[in-house]
Amino acid sequence: MFRATTFENVTVIATESLSKRFPRVTALDRLSLDIGPGVTGLVGANGAGKSTLIKILLGLSPATEGTAAVLGLDVATSGGAIREQVGYMPEHDALPPDVSATEFVVHMARMSGLPPTAARERTADTLRHVGLYEERYRPIGGYSTGMKQRVKLAQALVHDPKLVLLDEPTNGLDPVGRDEMLGLIRRVFTDFGISVLVTSHLLGELERTCDHVVVIDGGKLLRSSSTSDFTQTTATLAVEVTDSDTHPDGTRAVREALTAAGAKLHARVEDGLPGAGHILLVEATGEETYDLVRDTVADLGIGLVRMEQRRHHIAEVFRTADADAEAAAAGEAAAEAAREPAAVQPVQHAVQHAVQQKGGGRDAG
Repeated sequence: MFRATTFENVTVIATESLSKRFPRVTALDRLSLDIGPGVTGLVGANGAGKSTLIKILLGLSPATEGTAAVLGLDVATSGGAIREQVGYMPEHDALPPDVSATEFVVHMARMSGLPPTAARERTADTLRHVGLYEERYRPIGGYSTGMKQRVKLAQALVHDPKLVLLDEPTNGLDPVGRDEMLGLIRRVFTDFGISVLVTSHLLGELERTCDHVVVIDGGKLLRSSSTSDFTQTTATLAVEVTDSDTHPDGTRAVREALTAAGAKLHARVEDGLPGAGHILLVEATGEETYDLVRDTVADLGIGLVRMEQRRHHIAEVFRTADADAEAAAAGEAAAEAAREPAAVQPVQHAVQHAVQQKGGGRDAG
């Protein structure tokens, strides 16, 4: 069985001014991180430097500059010791098609130093955890994409590591498979105390799964903070109602009634739960807003699915940041344009003056 341990006040991953340069590209640019226990999401577009960072953390690729440590071990000098305590799930498949999941995971457990009996026992436990116990003797070549991803997760966990590095674990999965994989990843820490660093280019995945989110772009750190900081509550109520025979469009009826009562509503709505309507966004000015919504829904005779303070989505934080950056760039361009005529004007005056003087000299002659 897996041990269930947690580490508090421990730095799991630390980098300081970490850089990795190739002849024509800089994959990491002075990246400084301090990651503690839990499930941490590393998000960035393809080519942002996520996979390069993982290779450096595993001691498989040397950094050009800076330092990095995993579980207190220097990646430059203790790569072997790090890999003994860390599991790795690669982005791309490298699975032998003609062996079963049991054979492959047992082999990986033996490669990690487990004796034969312990390797077989740990393999059975791990395959049960990832949901492949019933299919464990089938050749991997006949597995679906989701099953292959689970095999890769199992081999990363089988030697009972303190940390697992998961590179794009939801790649190629349908929405159901993606949700199941994210649930498994969350349980790796909550059930077994194994810290997780998971990479993704999808912000929504990390929002639901991770305790902490690190965002990099072009090898540079954009932001590193807890998920709760990213998704802090707003002064907006999310209100979701059902329809009724009297009000076939319950959302519209509530919107009209709240507007007539003087409440401020956002222009846009969001999708609600299946079978319910959309979500209205109501500005909360105080406790009286809650009372108003409750009484309005009751008077209309429709069902209230939920009424709660809305939280930001991570993607919205970055849309806001992008909009701020664009606004700042536009402001700088406008300021530059405003300065340009001021700089050109004295030159124009000087030219005009010289022309006039020259003309005046001819007239005098």
